[in-house]
Amino acid sequence: MSKPSLLILLAAPRGFCAGVDRAIKIVELALERFGAPVYVRHEIVHNRHVVEELEGKGAIFVEELDEVPDDVPVVFSAHGVPKNIPAEADRRKLMYVDATCPLVSKVHREVEHHDRTGYHILMIGHAGHPEVIGTMGQVADGAITLIESEEDAETVQPKDPANLAYVTQTTLSVDDTAGIVEILTRRFPHIHGPRKEDICYATTNRQESVKAIAERCDRLLVIGAPNSSNSRRLVEVSEKQGVPSRLVQKAAEIDWEWLKGVTTIGITAGASAPEVLVQEVISALSEHYDVRLEEVETAREAVTFKIPAALRDSAA
Repeated sequence: MSKPSLLILLAAPRGFCAGVDRAIKIVELALERFGAPVYVRHEIVHNRHVVEELEGKGAIFVEELDEVPDDVPVVFSAHGVPKNIPAEADRRKLMYVDATCPLVSKVHREVEHHDRTGYHILMIGHAGHPEVIGTMGQVADGAITLIESEEDAETVQPKDPANLAYVTQTTLSVDDTAGIVEILTRRFPHIHGPRKEDICYATTNRQESVKAIAERCDRLLVIGAPNSSNSRRLVEVSEKQGVPSRLVQKAAEIDWEWLKGVTTIGITAGASAPEVLVQEVISALSEHYDVRLEEVETAREAVTFKIPAALRDSAA
């Protein structure tokens, strides 16, 4: 019995970004330099496959610094941490390496600058996300107000509307964020925004690649973790294009009933999902369908970030 035909439109770019590559490499180099165990505060990136691979090499993941014993190295995740975390590590004389994505660090510097200038800061982002917690933790409590939606943007009542600035989480929906920014700039014409867009290049590129393939797809699979903000935004982007989309962490999570009757499927991966998971999904589809693969490239990425100086000898 012949298998039904299936065209797979493979989004490019997809998967790992430069910040994720750097963060994973930092943990691997720390293990090489210091030996196991190396502790990591929070998942280094939001992907269980990556975390489990690093655990197998000797990394131990914890949620808080008080779970880290004395006299062992600790790495801070790519999402960034509040200022009190490195301060506490210094107090305890812990050896630590900061794997915060440089594009998140850029937002931290913006927040500090706005605070020094005397502006109240509005942060567009999702409550509870580690990047938001880290960014808001760069300044004193009350210096930042979180804006999660257009409704928040319409109803926020700052004490001094003439002295405002805004920043954004780096992994948001480009379109949704533009709507919120439009409301804020309408309500507060003198609000100061970032000189360069806070949403990172990889988030933007992956959303644009989904838009490019969505018009040709019956369904779209996003490979990524449920706690990955940028992966969840890819699902939303697809749905807004009218294409049913599902987030899966690996091939075993594919809902075959959901794919019944489908002739064209799109595949992409969030910025913290490794390519091995993409290939695993394609292999699983090949077992059920006569697959034809077409890669649709909308941008080429050549961004790299430096490894922290403390680990550069190991990287040589």
